[in-house]
Amino acid sequence: MAVSVTLPALGESVTEGTVTRWLKAEGERVEADEPLLEVSTDKVDTEIPAPSAGVLTSIKVAEDETVEVGAELAVIDDGEGAPAEAPAPAAEPEPAAQPEPAPTAEAPAAEPAAAAPAGGAEGTDVVLPALGESVTEGTVTRWLKEVGESVEADEPLLEVSTDKVDTEIPAPTSGTLLEILVGEDETAEVGAKLAVIGAADQGVAAPAAAPAEAPAAPAPAPEPAKQEAPAPQAPSAPAPQAATPEPVAPEPAPAAPAPAPAPAAKAPSIPAPASPEAEGAYVTPLVRKLAAEHGVDLGTVKGTGVGGRIRKQDVVAAAEAAKAAARTQAPAPAAAAAPKAKQEVSPLRGQTIKMPRMRKVIGDNMMKALHGQAQLTSVVEVDVTKVMRLRAQAKESFAQREGVKLSPMPFFVKAAVQALKAHPAVNARINDDDTITYFDVENVGIAVDAEKGLMTPVIKGAGDLNIAGIAKKTAELAGKVRSNKITPDDMSGATFTISNTGSRGALFDTIIVPPNQVAILGIGATVKRPVVINHPDLGETIAVRDMTYVALSYDHRLVDGADAARYLTAVKEILEAGEFEVELGL
Repeated sequence: MAVSVTLPALGESVTEGTVTRWLKAEGERVEADEPLLEVSTDKVDTEIPAPSAGVLTSIKVAEDETVEVGAELAVIDDGEGAPAEAPAPAAEPEPAAQPEPAPTAEAPAAEPAAAAPAGGAEGTDVVLPALGESVTEGTVTRWLKEVGESVEADEPLLEVSTDKVDTEIPAPTSGTLLEILVGEDETAEVGAKLAVIGAADQGVAAPAAAPAEAPAAPAPAPEPAKQEAPAPQAPSAPAPQAATPEPVAPEPAPAAPAPAPAPAAKAPSIPAPASPEAEGAYVTPLVRKLAAEHGVDLGTVKGTGVGGRIRKQDVVAAAEAAKAAARTQAPAPAAAAAPKAKQEVSPLRGQTIKMPRMRKVIGDNMMKALHGQAQLTSVVEVDVTKVMRLRAQAKESFAQREGVKLSPMPFFVKAAVQALKAHPAVNARINDDDTITYFDVENVGIAVDAEKGLMTPVIKGAGDLNIAGIAKKTAELAGKVRSNKITPDDMSGATFTISNTGSRGALFDTIIVPPNQVAILGIGATVKRPVVINHPDLGETIAVRDMTYVALSYDHRLVDGADAARYLTAVKEILEAGEFEVELGL
C-alpha cells in the first residue's frame, strides 16, 4: 500500500517549510519513525520521521524547495499485508476519512503486544519529533487536549519545551485521544511515545464517555465565555489587577451597565478580556496566556495567521497599540504630576511560581560554566568620544543606505573581532581530552535580553564583516529572538561572546564565560565625565569625554592575566583610534 508523507504543522503560524536535506534516497528501505528528511521553517529546523516502514518509492519535493503545510513530500510503499505497518495509514494527514477504519480493522492483530505496556490503548502513536540539532529531549509543558476528546490531523495537541526552542506538537492523524503517556512537566527523549490517537470505540469507556466535560479543562478561556453564570463575576473583578480573573472575562453586554463605578476606572477596559476564541477560531494557550499578561481583549484582535488565527505577534501589537492610545489620552497634568522615578509594583511580588524551563536551562549552563572553569575578570577604561562623534555624524545616512540603525554596538564588535585575530588564546576552546582548539573564525555570540530570559544568537564569521554587515546581522538576530523566530542553528557555534550590559545602565559586570568558550567581553554604559587628557596645544587639561568600561571575563586555565590585558589594550586602541570613516562612507 502506498503511504503518503506530508509536511505536518510545525508550530503556531508556520504555514510552509523548506526541504533542506533528504536523509534517504529513492529505493531505500525506511523504518517507521526513522528520520526521513530535514525541514527548515521560520521558527525551527527539524526532522520529519517516516510514518510507516517500507521502501521510499518517490520523492515529490526536492532539496531547497518550499511547500505549504499538508503538501505531499514523498511516497512510501509499505508492502501488501505487512502487519508491522498496519497503524501507518492513520498517520496520513491528508486522507483523513480513510485512515480511521484501517487501524480498527488491523490494530488488534498487529499491535496488542506493543500497545499493552503503554496502557492498553491501540491506535496511532504520537511521538516526540526531533526539534533541532543536538536536542535530545523535551519537557511537556501543557496538553491542549484531554483523553476522550476528538482531534483533527495537524491540530496542535501539546506544547513542548526544549533547551533551544518552545513549540507545539501537532496531531499526526484525526481521531480520539485515547491515552496520554507523558504528563505535564515530565521530560521525554526524542522519539518517545507521548500519546495514542485512535477510534473512539477503541478507548477505555470512561475517557471516551467524557468528551462533553473534557473541553472545560484544556480550554479554560473559551468555556466560561459560553456560560451565562460567570457574568456576575465581572463587576466584582474589574480592579486594575484583572490580569488574573481574565479567563472568566465578561462577554455579555448587559453586565456592563450594572456597576456604575466601572467607567471611572479606565484601566479595566483593557485588562478585562472576553474569550472570543469561543466563537470558532482556535486560539492556543500560549496566545491566551500572553493576552492575559498584557491585558488584551482577544475579541478586538484581528488575527494575521492562517485562517485568521491570532498569533503572538498580533497580541503584542495590540498591547503596544493600547499603551500608545493610553498615553495619548492621558491628561497632561496627571502625566506631569507623576514622579519620573516611580516604579510600578510587579504582579510577581509575594508569589511562589515554578521556575520556567528556559530560566532553568540558563541557570544550569551558568553553573556548569562557573564550576568547570577558573574564571576572573579584567577591566579597562576606554575613551569612545571619537566613535560617538562618528556615529552621530553618520547615523542618518547610514540608516537610509543600509536600512538599519547605527548603534554603538557594531563598533565594539568590530574592535573585538579585530583584536581576536591577533590574540588567539581569547578565541579558543579547551577540549575534554586536554587539547586546545584555536579557532580560525570569529563566531560572536550577542547576548539579547528577551522576554523568556537571556538568549545568545551568533553572528557567524563576524571577523569578515564590516560595520554595516555587523549592524544588519545584529538587528536581524535580535529581531528573531524578540519575535520568537530564532532557530537552534542561530544559537549555536559561538567561539566568543559579547554582552552589552551597559544598555541598561550598568557601568560594568563580572560576566560569566559561557560553556565551551574561554572569554566573554562586557560593554559598560557610555557616560560623559571630566577626564584628564593630553592636548597637543594645551598640554594636560580636563575635558568632557564619552567614557566606558570594557570588561573581559576569561578562563584562567588557558588565558593569563597578561593575555587578557593585552587583548583589552588592543580593543581600547582600536576604539580610541576610531578609524571607521571609510566603512561609514565619511
